[in-house]
Amino acid sequence: MKIEREKYILRQLNINDADSIAKHANNINIWNNVRDYFPHPYVKQNAIDFITFVNQKESIEDFTIAVDGNAVGMVGIVPQTDVERVSAEIGYWLGEDYWNKGLMTNVVLDVVDYVFNNTPIIRLFAPVFEHNIASMRVLEKAGFQKIAVLRNAAIKNNKIIDMHYHELVK
Repeated sequence: MKIEREKYILRQLNINDADSIAKHANNINIWNNVRDYFPHPYVKQNAIDFITFVNQKESIEDFTIAVDGNAVGMVGIVPQTDVERVSAEIGYWLGEDYWNKGLMTNVVLDVVDYVFNNTPIIRLFAPVFEHNIASMRVLEKAGFQKIAVLRNAAIKNNKIIDMHYHELVK
């Protein structure tokens, strides 16, 4: 899959993206808004390991956001299984230099379109930490609706926090 837009390209990861991914991912402000399995500090070997893992998957579920040829972020889906196999979680991060430029909303819209038109997925959902207002706004601008706030549902930086769940149904 490759989607080319004026300001960015969504494409599969390749090993040549490792330096750029590590550069942009090694940021505490990004780590504060993602799951703990996302390493911090984030070094080139972390990027190489992730790229290798992604490229071994049978289906395309993870894409890099490339600006001017450089990988500056990621967006991916996590298909659910068994009776929930028509649903997938969507997650993303973007290098801080590219925040507040309207880029991520368009990226999410492109991924939604791709997923709904090329996979059996009919429902996307996204859990967001209570403090990540910018991500909630991205989802809302992309048509997602907040469906729940799970109180004290997660822990980040040793603090118990709420999780805000958003969904979009095809």
